[in-house]
Amino acid sequence: MSNGGAKAAVASVGAPQPLDWKFSQVFGERTAGEEVQEVDIISAIEFDRTGDHLATGDRGGRVVLFERTDTRVVCLLTYAGHRRDLEKMDYPMNRHPEFRYRTEFQSHEPEFDYLKSLEIEEKINKIRWCQSANGALFLLSTNDKTIKFWKVQEKKVKKVCDMNVDSSKAMGNGPIVDSSISTSSKQFIENGGCIRNDFSFPTGGFPSLRLPVVHCLETNLMARCRRIYAHAHDYHINSISNNSDGETFISADDLRINLWNLEISNQSFNIVDVKPANMEDLTEVITSAEFHPKHCNMLAYSSSKGSIRLIDMRQSALCDTHSKLFEEQDAPGTRSFFTEIIASISDIKFAKDGRHILSRDYMTLKLWDINMDSGPVATFQVHEHLRPKLCDLYENDSIFDKFECSLSGDGLRVATGSYSNLFRVFGCSEGSTEATTLEASKNPTRRQGQISSRPCRSLGSLSGVVRRVKGADNLGVDANGNTSDFTTKLLHLAWHPTENSIACAASNSLYMYYA
Repeated sequence: MSNGGAKAAVASVGAPQPLDWKFSQVFGERTAGEEVQEVDIISAIEFDRTGDHLATGDRGGRVVLFERTDTRVVCLLTYAGHRRDLEKMDYPMNRHPEFRYRTEFQSHEPEFDYLKSLEIEEKINKIRWCQSANGALFLLSTNDKTIKFWKVQEKKVKKVCDMNVDSSKAMGNGPIVDSSISTSSKQFIENGGCIRNDFSFPTGGFPSLRLPVVHCLETNLMARCRRIYAHAHDYHINSISNNSDGETFISADDLRINLWNLEISNQSFNIVDVKPANMEDLTEVITSAEFHPKHCNMLAYSSSKGSIRLIDMRQSALCDTHSKLFEEQDAPGTRSFFTEIIASISDIKFAKDGRHILSRDYMTLKLWDINMDSGPVATFQVHEHLRPKLCDLYENDSIFDKFECSLSGDGLRVATGSYSNLFRVFGCSEGSTEATTLEASKNPTRRQGQISSRPCRSLGSLSGVVRRVKGADNLGVDANGNTSDFTTKLLHLAWHPTENSIACAASNSLYMYYA
């Protein structure tokens, strides 16, 4: 569909109404005054492709798995029958998606690189779900240096019971004594062989003999490490991404992107290398990388200069030249010492259809159309109110915080985190003025009355696509003029792939919301 046709279709339907977000669940909620251990802070969140499973990783190297418990209810809600047919079914009607804790396992341990005299943290940087098979779940997890491939499967815990014989007819640990058995009529040879074959069972069998019985006591999820992909990165791994072919994945560090086959752990192919011959000439590093959701030959990676490069692996084995470059030029006279720092992209995500890329830098969210490299189609202001405080943010290193971003499954909304455990949801369809601020707490709308968001203002039309800037006012400044709390920051969040449900991490607590 052309841009004009798409605009007409949107105009006929109208912009969707802002969502009414409600609290759903919290795992690991802190009590008042409770001190949080460093190893318990959540560092990665990821839904699987179906949305029925959720994985989190923490700084202690653990992966925790959650499972959705209302899947049947979802089927009911999409059931195309009559009300009477639904009433005949005895499933409980839940009000919102619910998850339960299933299992956890230690994915990574702290290590020490003796060649470089470098400590390797156990912190989980990224988690990515792989295609499931035969009722088993598969996922990739990585710390700074090592990627691991995990298989999580239900195992029945079995126990052998009833092994003892009837105590009234047993003689210690010896043979069973029964009057109907004549031991003198049999001749034995060494090692238990019997030379006569005239033995017969007594009528009614042996009343004192009991065969062992195996009982299945319970079913547990067991995690097993299938493969370890190591020794391929000299710098810290910042991204891993599965390919749509289900066979390969990429891992990216500051200077290189490697291509792996899931079945081969001792070999990878370097497909992007931005390391200069002289490290003094280094001007930018890779910050994030992701495969295209549909085309197995395409991937995108972002840089510390605020640019996104789209590459096609069919062009050459080493993809140092990009097929498309997406970047926004600075306005004349606006450059400062902090310009490149705040332009660095911390995360990129492809939309489900592969048409758009969402990027997050320190100040904004930007939505890009891969068919239009002249600039973003929409810009969402997240931290504009912090611009006067960039010096303070630089002094306390907050300016280097890496916030993640996420898109809804239908591509109509985007979300990202901020300080004071806040996160923002923006509508990205044409004509939408949705800019919602929520707090990671049991009362997510508590701060909405104190925070104002200006409706979008058009910056003009570009190739039939409207460029917008949203929510540019006073985010994080309450009615009393208090600024954001930089010690509480919401870096990690994930949007359910098919529903309006968001999981986000506030320190060691996992909060879930629905609309």
